[in-house]
Amino acid sequence: MGNYLLGLDAGNTVIKAVIFDRAGNEIAAASEEGHSRMPSPGHVERGLDELWANARQVIRACIEKAEIKPEEIAAIGCAGHGNGLYALDRDGAPLIGIQSLDTRAAGLVDEWREAGVGDRTYPIARQRPWPSQTPTLLAWLKRHRPELFNRIGTVFFSKDFVVNRLTGRRVSEVSDMSGAGLLDLAARRYDKALMEAYGLGDCMDLLPPLIESADIAGTVTEEVATQTGLAAGTPVVGGLFDVVASALGSGVSRTGSASIIAGTWSINQVVIDSPDLDGPVFMSSTFDRSRYMAMENSATSAANLEWLVREFFEGEHAEGVSPFDACCALAGAIEPAADDPLYHPYLYGAQQDGHARAGFYGIAGWHTKGHLVRALLEGVAFGHRQHIETIRKAGAVFNEAVLSGGGSRSLIWPQIFADVLGVPVSVTRSRETGALGAAIAAGTGVGVFADFGAGAAAMVRTERHYRPDVSLEVHYARRYALYQDIAEAMAPLWRRLTAVPPAAAGAAA
Repeated sequence: MGNYLLGLDAGNTVIKAVIFDRAGNEIAAASEEGHSRMPSPGHVERGLDELWANARQVIRACIEKAEIKPEEIAAIGCAGHGNGLYALDRDGAPLIGIQSLDTRAAGLVDEWREAGVGDRTYPIARQRPWPSQTPTLLAWLKRHRPELFNRIGTVFFSKDFVVNRLTGRRVSEVSDMSGAGLLDLAARRYDKALMEAYGLGDCMDLLPPLIESADIAGTVTEEVATQTGLAAGTPVVGGLFDVVASALGSGVSRTGSASIIAGTWSINQVVIDSPDLDGPVFMSSTFDRSRYMAMENSATSAANLEWLVREFFEGEHAEGVSPFDACCALAGAIEPAADDPLYHPYLYGAQQDGHARAGFYGIAGWHTKGHLVRALLEGVAFGHRQHIETIRKAGAVFNEAVLSGGGSRSLIWPQIFADVLGVPVSVTRSRETGALGAAIAAGTGVGVFADFGAGAAAMVRTERHYRPDVSLEVHYARRYALYQDIAEAMAPLWRRLTAVPPAAAGAAA
């Protein structure tokens, strides 16, 4: 058996390929950024042909950089962003890719909330409908795009599409399907009553065969081997919902351990033994064959910094210095003060409110770019804190957390997280935790590791630790309360802002 494992990570924009040895050392990596399309307000889509072209490119580039024989790769695992909707037609051709930043179905979620749909779905899936959720988007297509809906042959996720192209198999696995609210979580299977609650009772045949994350989905085909440089017959496992992969790739594998991911999404999750908690959480996903991950998530994290850099800081940094590092340095130079501005990280809506919008509050003439950047970094951390408080109220217990995602690369932001959350925060050595988690699943699938815990113990190393600054506890408690109060006051105004005026609605019709 080969000494290397290939992990793929298909995010909302970037796809990465990383080759690891069995000790978790990164031998080579390659990445390619894709393009999102926004054909209408709230619609965020991608071309599936481009995704597969980029996947082929990064795999070949990674193998060439590693200077290894493709036969030395023991297995391949793929992680990918959850939810959204990736569909093939009935002949297996790419049909549509809707990303998890999409909010087109916000109105449908409002309608379902009034009708009590979530009261029917939560007991089964441990999840209520939300705008970018896969069944919600499928129901939206059924209502508003029937001509496209009627062409759908298979519904699955970004990483499933890559696995399909690698192997020719149409399958999905339990972590992504449960994370999308499409499984009876306790039974770990599809459920007709659940699909009927979404108005999709006639769509059971659109769901692919279901396997475990470390089960072998298929092997690399001869055609794909020629296109990518892989060896034909290399095993490909089912893979993982990327947030679960990132938790595993950052060493979170024990019951009661916590993972915080500051990426495109704000991900906050704790490993639990049973899906039955004392209160509701945003979603729960399977973690391995017997445990679960309690999650509170929203599209409110590091994508905010990406937007700020793209729109206002490109080119405004020294040569050789990352614009993200330059921004964080500006924030780090600010001494926290009571009248610092506040920021809501709702560029793509809030968890249960697709109408929410981002905003800076309390800006004064003496505030600088550094104050605004720090407000944004704190605002994202406040959003994570809000989610973590919900998990704790539901009964999950933890006293420290591992931070991963783009936000963990900063030397300043992890300290802000520790201060705002009030718990020690650690950062692991690997920056590609999603790909590493996928590689651990691949190694588990072919017997390199006995289970996920053994794989994490072998491949993950901690790099940095951050402890909360107790002198800032009162400061952040006050600012967090203001953050919540302003959000509550703004909620009705966001709805007025995003409402389509009657005249505009008539013109659009």
